Amino acid sequence: MAERSGGTEPTGTDERRLRKVARVVLLDPQDRILLLHGFEPDDPSSTWWFTPGGGLEGGESREEAALRELAEETGITDARLGPLLWRRICSFPFDGRRWEQDEWYYLCRTEQTSVRTGGGLTELERRSVAGLRWWTAEELAAATEPVYPTRLAELLRTLLVEGPPGAPVILETERV
Repeated sequence: MAERSGGTEPTGTDERRLRKVARVVLLDPQDRILLLHGFEPDDPSSTWWFTPGGGLEGGESREEAALRELAEETGITDARLGPLLWRRICSFPFDGRRWEQDEWYYLCRTEQTSVRTGGGLTELERRSVAGLRWWTAEELAAATEPVYPTRLAELLRTLLVEGPPGAPVILETERV
């Protein structure tokens, strides 16, 4: 679901309790990245772009959650999950509550560029996702709407030039 939410809703109201989230940096054969276009359900003029992904369900691993969320949010089921790229803690308001998340970003490759929304979206996602788009690194760097994580254009450029990091990069904590 939206960078500002994702998959399932948080459990409890204790802000010290971080929601475990798996996100996907999905690249196609031309090294374009797939992002979802989200908006605040009660204010459709408040928009942003974000990577597919969401909260873990039941006893699933982060890797399992990443692939499940990718399929639910994009319809893409033919994808190869790669290494863990980045980790970050973030906090943001969305849909009338504050979300506190521990997000892990996985590299994923696909040949499947046809996408769809709607099929596996939750009710909240249906009220807050406007669509999907493949972005080149250049297009992402020129984006005028917010993109999450905030430094995604820079991170993508580095990934495409240097390849995946030897160990996950810990991104700066983001509080919106």
